[in-house]
Amino acid sequence: MLLRTLAGSSGRWTTRFGLLARVGGGYHIRHGLLALPHLSTAASASTILQSSEKIRWNANSTGWRETGNRRGPEYNLRNCRRANLELILRDYSSNTSNKKLEPKALLQNIVQSPYARLMRVDRPIGSWLLFWPCGWSIALSAPAGCWPDLWMLTLFGAGAFIMRGAGCTINDMWDRDIDGKVARTKSRPLVAGDLSLADAWFFLGAQLGVGLLILLEMNWYSIMLGASSLGLVIIYPLMKRVTHWPQLVLGMTFNWGALLGWSATQGSVLWSACLPLYLAGVCWTIVYDTIYAHQDKVDDALLGIKSTAIRFGDNTKLWLSGFTTAMISGLITSGVVCEQTWPYYSAVGVISAHLAHQIYSLNINNPTDCATKFISNHQVGLILFLGIVLGTVYKGYSRNVSKSDPSSSVSPATSSSSSPPSAGLLLAAAANHHQTVRQPS
Repeated sequence: MLLRTLAGSSGRWTTRFGLLARVGGGYHIRHGLLALPHLSTAASASTILQSSEKIRWNANSTGWRETGNRRGPEYNLRNCRRANLELILRDYSSNTSNKKLEPKALLQNIVQSPYARLMRVDRPIGSWLLFWPCGWSIALSAPAGCWPDLWMLTLFGAGAFIMRGAGCTINDMWDRDIDGKVARTKSRPLVAGDLSLADAWFFLGAQLGVGLLILLEMNWYSIMLGASSLGLVIIYPLMKRVTHWPQLVLGMTFNWGALLGWSATQGSVLWSACLPLYLAGVCWTIVYDTIYAHQDKVDDALLGIKSTAIRFGDNTKLWLSGFTTAMISGLITSGVVCEQTWPYYSAVGVISAHLAHQIYSLNINNPTDCATKFISNHQVGLILFLGIVLGTVYKGYSRNVSKSDPSSSVSPATSSSSSPPSAGLLLAAAANHHQTVRQPS
């Protein structure tokens, strides 16, 4: 099929028609031919579709130009004598144009829709980075020898996806005057005009409504705790105009799940375990988002936007090393409080090596390298989550082994306080002494 749009003195109009259909003036359009003799001589054109890839315009034309379209090739044809006349053709005449979209193509169309791009569906790394602190907390709260609560992991996964999207929507609404001036963000839906501000407000309300429904599945303590993070979500986009530490506020926002995950499974927060975990997550966010911010530091400096990337400058690697050390210290503290076992500490060691290599090999002046390093932090979250799960399961196994094998846990304090072994030893000593006395000298 073809989509025809004609712009002239009568305004802009659009119509769809099939391969054999009547066009204005009673003329046919077929797969290979479009004739518009009802227009003026200067504007008359015979447009021949050579294939789905090429068009030739042979009447008073200046040639053809493919403008690109997600749904099919689009051709913009302008007449040299009447600049106000424009003919746009989009080719839908491929073999699959009249068939239902394949699931993969349908998914791609959904992902590329303006609303999906507004909530960054095509960039899931943000949802993962928001989810992992929640997953860590849920896994740490599990009893020894048990797997983490699958229902809670599912709820928090859905919540991370929705609330990350809501955060992106708020960010784009606040920054639409800035995004158009930055090369990486000028194609965002609100800047490009794909969506209006009213559309964004409506969509944000829908996202927050879904997020509230997910939150209501938890206990009241968690509902209040989760709702209290909304203020951070709203003010974060403004921080880049006020302070060089917007990454700190982002860390406080993105790692709220380290507190919320525990309260959702246990009814309250165990601060001695969750607070070190939360602070470790905040330091981790500062590390990866500083790397991310180095992609835009040139544009940000010109626009007066602040970030830790600009604040740290050439000393970025030194700062990131310090925050990584603080992160690892927090993870170790949380592990000690939760009586974690060697799989957990092994995972912490792997994370340390991963971040050390990431910082050492980082090129802060190469946007592509910064983007790659930023995305690799998904592996950090996954490694720690697996370490917590395996460490908790092994903790239960080791306790069961200790209970079933008394000899493996014998200690001086245990043997001195255990009545049966002590009585047995005393009886044996008394019998031996009695036999010794009865022997003739």
